[in-house]
Amino acid sequence: MIRTILLGPPGAGKGTQAAKIVEKYQIPHISTGDIFRENIKQGTELGKKASEYINRGELVPDDLVIEIATDRLTRDDCKAGFILDGFPRTVHQAEELDKFLTARGEKLSVVINLEVGEDVLMKRLTGRRVCKKCGASFHVVNMPPKQEGICDVCGGELIQRPDDNEETAANRIAVYNDQTKPLIDYYEKAGIIANIDGSKPLEESFASVSKALDDTAL
Repeated sequence: MIRTILLGPPGAGKGTQAAKIVEKYQIPHISTGDIFRENIKQGTELGKKASEYINRGELVPDDLVIEIATDRLTRDDCKAGFILDGFPRTVHQAEELDKFLTARGEKLSVVINLEVGEDVLMKRLTGRRVCKKCGASFHVVNMPPKQEGICDVCGGELIQRPDDNEETAANRIAVYNDQTKPLIDYYEKAGIIANIDGSKPLEESFASVSKALDDTAL
């Protein structure tokens, strides 16, 4: 069984790696970012609160994140394992996750830490475009659409998310460095972290991710 966390700065490729893990291991990908965006789209109270922080490139407060993430982990599809993406983001969140799992007689198998240089991150983040209609993701350099500004999947309009402009992207990286990097030390002390070079080609980096998962499966 695999219970894993994907760590890494914005633009490190966590979503792409998660999709590959889901395909190979058939476990759910739990992205707090996706959950928050869905709530924002639906105009829920949680969505309204979260959008104030997300649009400034800041982290959503711990209490909101912990509540929504741990609630998601109680669903039946997580009994066979899970991938957490975007949670935990602070040591406090990690401690609360440990308490939650321990109370259920569970524990993490491995934490995947994707390492990517800041210059590469900025290029990845500011070049990202998403479909306004279906949410499909593209990149102006790495994965451009067949027709500029038009989604290959549904024909919808491609937009740059508010949190993907240069100023906000730089702030997101700074926030990560300040608040989330201490998680690396936290999980290194626990002896369950696997550092992966996220700047390598996808298949090469995913091979390293797969080896780490296979070697540490519970």
